[in-house]
Amino acid sequence: MEYFFSKILHTNFDDAKAKVIEALKTEGFGILTEIDMQSKLKEKLGVDFKKYHILGACNPAFAYKALQAEEKIGVMLPCNILVIDREDETIEISAVNPIASMMAIKNPALEPLANEVTEKLKRVIELLK
Repeated sequence: MEYFFSKILHTNFDDAKAKVIEALKTEGFGILTEIDMQSKLKEKLGVDFKKYHILGACNPAFAYKALQAEEKIGVMLPCNILVIDREDETIEISAVNPIASMMAIKNPALEPLANEVTEKLKRVIELLK
């Protein structure tokens, strides 16, 4: 099982990121965090790196249900979405596969929730054009 699913977009980086954020909203997700790896790696290590943003997406209702079922699930929240400049005039969008990450936790109450969140994130990726 893949730990992520992704799609290639033929657009610029900023437009791709905006499309991801809008698509996430349609499935009830908002962005809690954003990490610009290009600037962080330059700042911390002095190295050059391609445009690579990590968006920490959260659907509050699902997060709450998950926390009720498994208190330590917070170590796996939020759901990360990557926006990666492939540097060939394409942008790759990748989303974590919650089913794959939940396999590490032995709690059957999380299975239906992981399935539902996975379907929502797949729809987000499918919406992108």
